[in-house]
Amino acid sequence: MPISGARTLLKANQPDGFDCPGCAWGDPEHGSSFEFCENGVKAVAWEATEKRASPAFFAAHTVSELRRLTDYELELNGRLTHPMRYDAASDRYLPVAWEDAFAEIGGILKGLDNPDRAEFYTSGRASNEAAYLYQLFVRAYGTNNFPDCSNMCHEASGVGLRQAIGVGKGTVLLEDFEAADAVFVIGQNPGTNHPRMLGDLRRAAMRGARIVVFNPIRERGLERFSDPQDKIEMLRGGATDIASHYFQPQLGGDMAAVRGMAKVVFAAEDAAVAAGLPSVLDHAFLAEHCAGLAEYRAAVEATGWAEIEDQSGLTRAEIERAAEVYIKAERVICTWAMGVTQHLHSVATIREIANFMFLRGNIGRPGAGLCPVRGHSNVQGDRTVGINEKPSQAFLDALEKHFGFAVPRKHGHNVLSAIGAMLDGSAKAFIGLGGNFARATPDSALVEKALSSLKLTVHVATKPNHSHLMPGEVSFILPCLGRTEMDLNAAGNSQLISVEDSMSMVHGSAGINRPASPHLKSEVAIIAGIARATVGEGTIDWTALAEDYDRIRDAIEATIPGFEDFNRRLRKPRGFHLRNTAAHREWDTPAAKATFFSGPLPAETVHQKARKGGGRFALQTFRSHDQYNTTVYGLDDRYRGVYGERQVIFIHPEDLKAMGAQAGDRIDVVGDHDDGIARIAPDFRFVPYDIPRGSIAGYYPELNVLVPLASAGEESDTPTSKSIMVTFRKREAA
Repeated sequence: MPISGARTLLKANQPDGFDCPGCAWGDPEHGSSFEFCENGVKAVAWEATEKRASPAFFAAHTVSELRRLTDYELELNGRLTHPMRYDAASDRYLPVAWEDAFAEIGGILKGLDNPDRAEFYTSGRASNEAAYLYQLFVRAYGTNNFPDCSNMCHEASGVGLRQAIGVGKGTVLLEDFEAADAVFVIGQNPGTNHPRMLGDLRRAAMRGARIVVFNPIRERGLERFSDPQDKIEMLRGGATDIASHYFQPQLGGDMAAVRGMAKVVFAAEDAAVAAGLPSVLDHAFLAEHCAGLAEYRAAVEATGWAEIEDQSGLTRAEIERAAEVYIKAERVICTWAMGVTQHLHSVATIREIANFMFLRGNIGRPGAGLCPVRGHSNVQGDRTVGINEKPSQAFLDALEKHFGFAVPRKHGHNVLSAIGAMLDGSAKAFIGLGGNFARATPDSALVEKALSSLKLTVHVATKPNHSHLMPGEVSFILPCLGRTEMDLNAAGNSQLISVEDSMSMVHGSAGINRPASPHLKSEVAIIAGIARATVGEGTIDWTALAEDYDRIRDAIEATIPGFEDFNRRLRKPRGFHLRNTAAHREWDTPAAKATFFSGPLPAETVHQKARKGGGRFALQTFRSHDQYNTTVYGLDDRYRGVYGERQVIFIHPEDLKAMGAQAGDRIDVVGDHDDGIARIAPDFRFVPYDIPRGSIAGYYPELNVLVPLASAGEESDTPTSKSIMVTFRKREAA
């Protein structure tokens, strides 16, 4: 790595440096903040590359030619350097002046007959300041259409937790991992998605905490981990055992597994009472803080072991072993990620997890709590500062009072409804603040059709990606600064931005590298430029806000609770914590208590449907180890033994044998959804793997073509990327 890259890494997560864009895992509040991991190194190197996708690059390639590149090959061309406008006649992007781009974008937006004709997407890489200014502009324009990356990942966490505890965020701090007796990790692979979490799990395991994993796939990082921060371990080539217990449920079986553990807890309580022993349940917590216990217990008693075992794919004995860890632990944390949230019944599963944690009072005390682990570094912060298609009335009232304009009140579009509006012609414009919308979303062919049908597409980005290659009638690529780069205002002063991690810690970030091009603008400056051209500066001085981000933070402080004295507290080392009411056992629910959910298990999960025959399998998509969201850093997945390719399907060896197939056979993967649409992912290779029979797995975005738009989580509207029914078609030799 070049010296500049090493210097950049040394400033990662430092009080005077930049926040690592690699994930949303928290940074330590004490000791050294020299915290980065392999993902962080890759993210920084990816952004700090010396390669440039300049106007010369676009002049040399038509958009049609660029579409033939893989995601990896396309982004290898480096950083964008100039604003570009698509020219249909030559099928190329041509350079355009910033003010001309802003004027044309603003003119088209103003020319739409209804603000609801436009969709405004946000990626979790956007800072709090950019996200707040973006929502302010869009609401001044007149719509609440905010499709957001959280719609595709942790929406179920927000919905389920708000119903259960009154706040859609986790309740733990990083320090709680130092005090927990047990950590339950459900549907999550930290080794690939947020490796710094493995350091905290490793330290917990080393002091004797039990780590209980529920994951359909055996993930090496959850079994043993070498911490790059431990010099002795790295020099000796050693590793530390992480999981004390590792269970492999079937896809969609987590809710049944958790209910089974609750069944064991209730049985242990009855046995303790009969024997005159101390209670297993935390009766004081349940009586003072919970509503619906009796109804929940009745639902658990009505759920038989045969149903639990069949749906979870685990034996009663396995579930009892996991529950025994919970019963013996005084302080328990439960973490989860998209292995839980991307199913039809994800909200119900999260409610079941909350139920389980209520039973022994494992919320609102040190070393215990609920911990959904986000992916993008600021996806949680974007929601906090107003990126929400269903904003609260209190927030809208505050905006209206502070800024003096009438805000739109009608709920807007999330990702799936935005795609639907593009497809039916009611949406005419799309602006993407970061991300790779076309590759992150399901049903890839339909999304390409949706974007290409628009009057206007605008993408704010650091590198070229496939979303840019689906231009509408008018299309712009607007290059922005990266997290590691200096953001200087007109006076030459460095601008500070802020992010919120998965533990609700808000901290500052300031880039230290020279920008990749003198023609780059910050996300804030780009938003302000579009806003000026669209709604004018009669009510809001966009130029002043973009010139000094302290003014944006003053507005956040004035309109969002919890940000009191924002500018001063942000400049404290490692920032400040946004108060979480549930962590203080204050419940903003209709019952004013933590609320049990007493619904039944799903009638049928994807793996139960698949085993009915017809050669069907239950597919989940996930990342490779050399990937961050849709960004592919390389073609190796060393944790899973795959090198130099991504077109692979992980499958149990006995399933291969039953089909008369062998490792290395190439097949087409065919979607099996009852909407009459043909979905095919061609030319994949079988890789035998330790995964439950009937379940298979492979990488996104390559397999997103198989995820139907019509299949979405109940209450969350999240694509069911972990519950895809497929069959295989033998691929004929070329």
